[in-house]
Amino acid sequence: MSDYYNAFETSPVPAPGPDAVPPELFRGIYGMPAFVTIPTSDLAASVDFWIRGLGFFELFSIPDRLVHLRRWAFQDVLLVAAASAPEQAPAMSVSFSCVLSQVDSLVDSCRALRPHSVDGPRDTPWNTRDVAVITPENARIVFTAAKPFDPASEEARNLAAIGITPPGVVRGDNEEHA
Repeated sequence: MSDYYNAFETSPVPAPGPDAVPPELFRGIYGMPAFVTIPTSDLAASVDFWIRGLGFFELFSIPDRLVHLRRWAFQDVLLVAAASAPEQAPAMSVSFSCVLSQVDSLVDSCRALRPHSVDGPRDTPWNTRDVAVITPENARIVFTAAKPFDPASEEARNLAAIGITPPGVVRGDNEEHA
């Protein structure tokens, strides 16, 4: 029996494909299962970049102290005022899902605001297209979009080699999770 089962209904991320439509921006209040806190020495400039470049919106703020930003459900970022920001971006990154149709506009928006802020897009061996962005506060943010699944692709073979199979392929007894 496998401990893994399909639980895609818990996620706002749509099924991959060329016609995938991103979910609406999520304005509900919920207990956040995870979030990112990023210090910034210029709260206004950071908020502007995250909104106009990365597509987040301001959920709420505490003037001159904190701005809570969000995109989709469970994509929460707290920008907090700090005396300084790191001199350079760390090796660590945080990733947010997007859909393929958002990649080019995200790249264009970020480059228009900060010309050298974007690395990519680049395709990965695990079947995504990723864009890395260095924000004004030197955070490394990766936007990742699932590509349509091609069962004959190298990416499909990579995933199968580690036990990840496409929907509809039986891997084991998952009836208790269905």
